[in-house]
Amino acid sequence: MEGRFERIFDGGGLVSRVVYGTVFLVEKWTKEVLFGCHNCGQCLLSYTGYTCTMRCPKGLRNGPCGGTSAAGKCEVYPDRWCVWYLIYTRCKRLHRLDTLRMMHPGVDWSLVGTPSWVNLLTGRDKVAEPFGLGKETR
Repeated sequence: MEGRFERIFDGGGLVSRVVYGTVFLVEKWTKEVLFGCHNCGQCLLSYTGYTCTMRCPKGLRNGPCGGTSAAGKCEVYPDRWCVWYLIYTRCKRLHRLDTLRMMHPGVDWSLVGTPSWVNLLTGRDKVAEPFGLGKETR
C-alpha cells in the first residue's frame, strides 16, 4: 500500500508535484489555523487533544519537562500555560487520556516542513507504540 502512495507523491512529474503541493498547502493552512500547528511533519494532534506538542519551547513530545508550575504554567514562559497541561486537560475533557500512554519517537528533523499526511501515507512518519504493547521486546 505504501508503495502506491510513494509513486503518487514522489513520481517527480508535474502531477506528483501538484498533488504534493496541494496536500501540503491544505494541511498547513488547516492545521495552523485550527490547532496552532508548527509543521513538524510527524503529527501527533490526534494523540494530544488536538494541541501541537511543538508549541512547547523545549519541543517535548512525551510529556511535561518537570518545570511546570503547580498552577500549570510554563517554566520557560511563565505567562503561558504549559503545553502539556493543556494537552492533559483537553484529553481529559475528550475522554481520551489513554492516548497519553503512547510513547512517541523524537522529532525527525528531516521531515520538518513537509506534509505529515504525505509522510503518514508513504511510511516516512514513525508510528507511536503504547508502553509495553505492540512490538515485542527480546
